[in-house]
Amino acid sequence: MELDLMVSPSRWDEAADFARSAQAAGISGLVFVETAHTPWMSIAAASMAAPELSFATGIAVAFPRSPMMAASMAWELADNTNGKFRLGLGSQVKAHIERRYSAEFDSPGPRLREYVEAVQACFRAFRGEERLSYEGKFYNLSLLPAQWTPAKHAHGDIKVDVSAVGPWMSRMAGEVADGVHVHPLHSIRSLQEVLIPRLEEGAAKVGRDASEIDLIVPVFSVVGDSADEQAASLDFAKQQIGFYGSTRNYAFQFEMLGFDGLSAQLNEKLKAGDVEGMMDLITPEVMQHFSVTASWSDLADKLVDRYAGIASRLVMYSAQPDIKANPQNMSKWGATAKQVREG
Repeated sequence: MELDLMVSPSRWDEAADFARSAQAAGISGLVFVETAHTPWMSIAAASMAAPELSFATGIAVAFPRSPMMAASMAWELADNTNGKFRLGLGSQVKAHIERRYSAEFDSPGPRLREYVEAVQACFRAFRGEERLSYEGKFYNLSLLPAQWTPAKHAHGDIKVDVSAVGPWMSRMAGEVADGVHVHPLHSIRSLQEVLIPRLEEGAAKVGRDASEIDLIVPVFSVVGDSADEQAASLDFAKQQIGFYGSTRNYAFQFEMLGFDGLSAQLNEKLKAGDVEGMMDLITPEVMQHFSVTASWSDLADKLVDRYAGIASRLVMYSAQPDIKANPQNMSKWGATAKQVREG
């Protein structure tokens, strides 16, 4: 397994400085989310500063951009990182797509499937394997004159990953994607009993080997050699688990573990603006299923014990805020990455 850090796009100089430090420490790669900033330029800046790292979008919001735009940006990043970039795509939620981006959201599952297929069709056209010709319900691409075709390069076999939670999306990922960005709110049981079987169903439908699909897994971690040192990451993990868990679509994550009604309780606290109340509902019993608590010396072993044979890449969800507050911890995350790679 590889160990990456999840990072938010920032000023380009800040992205470059963080990447340079991560490379020196021995981190495998950086996964850039798309929130208040787009990820593309931050990845470009980071990759120039730290060319040994791997880079990914985790995820880039698909629907507000045409598949050609996403494919073109991925093509440039793959070229300039010497093949160390993979494109992660996701649907986001309806409110953001329609009200923040003013884009279409209807039929998000079939739409995302077509989007992935269209991006892959663009890559084949860029590689010169076939004329651009993709026809679907949501996307149609058929024009790529020579002067508008990106120059070929040696790194055109670009992996396309998708975020997937529910059964339909998971089966779709098994059919068309190279990897899956697992939701941060997950238990090992949900991976083994829900996600992976659905991936296998989708893969079998099209004659693929599901073991070739990479699972890219964000991890909530509570790390430190004392309760005081763990306090900040514990609060952060509780807040994030509570926030994600308040979404009714994720209630199954709790219910399959016997925490019936927890999602509804979290939703009530969220509506009331009661953050402390939400955190109180995330008990140690809940935490043990959705996070990894460890000292620095045993973090790597706990990660390997939990995710070996499941994940291709681990993405440490709370490492960036930890490093910003405690710059000396970058070396500790790097040591953990090296141990995880050695397995």
